[in-house]
Amino acid sequence: MERENPFRMLPKVDDVLMRANVAPLIERVGRELCLQFVQDLLAEWRIEIGDGQLDAVGIAARLAEDHGPGGLVPELEARVAREAGRGVVPAVNVAGVVLHTGLGRAPVHPKAAAAMQAAAAGYCVLEVDRFSGQRNRRDDRLSELLARLIGCEAAIAVNNNAAACILAMSTFARGKESILSRGELVEIGGSFRMPEVMEQAGTRLVEVGATNRTRLADYSRAIGPETGLLMKVHRSNFRIEGFTEEVPMDELALLAKTHGLASVYDLGAGFLNSGVPGLTPIQGLEGEPLLSDAIESGCDVVTFSGDKLFGGPQAGLLAGGRGAIEDMRRHPLYRAMRLDKVGLAGLEATVQLYLDGRGDEIPARALMLRSKADLEVEARSLAKDLATLGADWKLTVHADHTQPGSGTAPGIHLDTFCVHAAHRGMPPNELADRLRAGTPPVFTRVADGVVKIDPRTLLPGDRDRLIQAFRQI
Repeated sequence: MERENPFRMLPKVDDVLMRANVAPLIERVGRELCLQFVQDLLAEWRIEIGDGQLDAVGIAARLAEDHGPGGLVPELEARVAREAGRGVVPAVNVAGVVLHTGLGRAPVHPKAAAAMQAAAAGYCVLEVDRFSGQRNRRDDRLSELLARLIGCEAAIAVNNNAAACILAMSTFARGKESILSRGELVEIGGSFRMPEVMEQAGTRLVEVGATNRTRLADYSRAIGPETGLLMKVHRSNFRIEGFTEEVPMDELALLAKTHGLASVYDLGAGFLNSGVPGLTPIQGLEGEPLLSDAIESGCDVVTFSGDKLFGGPQAGLLAGGRGAIEDMRRHPLYRAMRLDKVGLAGLEATVQLYLDGRGDEIPARALMLRSKADLEVEARSLAKDLATLGADWKLTVHADHTQPGSGTAPGIHLDTFCVHAAHRGMPPNELADRLRAGTPPVFTRVADGVVKIDPRTLLPGDRDRLIQAFRQI
């Protein structure tokens, strides 16, 4: 019978859009986008029919059932919901990774967030001195604050640390050679490798030493008439152990000065763990190089991230000698890379918190400072609250560990306690998928055959939102 031909049973797009239960979807996303969803869905059904996966009976069921999985309207509703949930939306992080790249790395302090919101919402004092009325430079205030905090002479800010490295290398070694240890040819996030970054900066890489051992003499022998820069890169996302040797930055900086060359230290994550009033040392991170020590090494420029361990908004900061900073400020790339008013407002507020002795309040630090004992108490309390959701849930608490994240402190683990969540009849990966797709999206980690909920990364208000997400399931 003709009706048994599944292709002929597919509805017309206009007929679908005329259905009463599709009207609310059109109101939410507009007719054009809803039309696109219908076209895409029907095209997928045609492929299934062609592959023999869908017959006339299946088409009839999908068209008749508006509330079951795979039905026409439920599928359209799901697509509309996914459309509304895409982009930059707030999420709950219970993966336990404080600097979670996928979730925006470091959450900023409420004071920094308020400053960023105020700068974004209206006019702000950016490139004018409010007292003299004369034009000034947008990151002059940030430069002053960083000088007080870490002892540099001056500083500027760009979009991220990769941009900071490109600006420094392009300023001091474009068309020349940059000398770097083979043990520091790192790859950072997104498959960006230091040799490729140097190529984009217009400088020629000269590798010295071996992967595990590089000496000062290796740099000295490589210096020639084409040399423009001596560079050191902190291995922030991996470690070399055993028979190793590397040149301290202060020795490399002195060698550069002796030969009239520039020196740059790519620190990666700007870490302050001592020497700043009010800071509590973070256990396990004692081996990370300190930002203040990098400045005191005497190198011309230190580059580091404004987020990550520093705990502010995303930025690339270049701090060091006044002359070197001015050289980079005059470079044409600086204008293309410089930080916007929103990021600057957040950074100024973050540095001020450090200066006010409130650095431990910065979320990235506060979350990493949480004790194992406190986390056990919170995990058990959370498991008790989630247990009220019904008998289908099995919730247990176990000791565990996690990492700081975002390519920082390799090999360092933070002790924690996790709630192991299991739902009767629902595999762990499906549970994790549904939590991510919910409102709010919740990011857990799946390991050892269970969904793990780590309270270390819960921020104020997140606990209630987490329970809300579980209630939806």
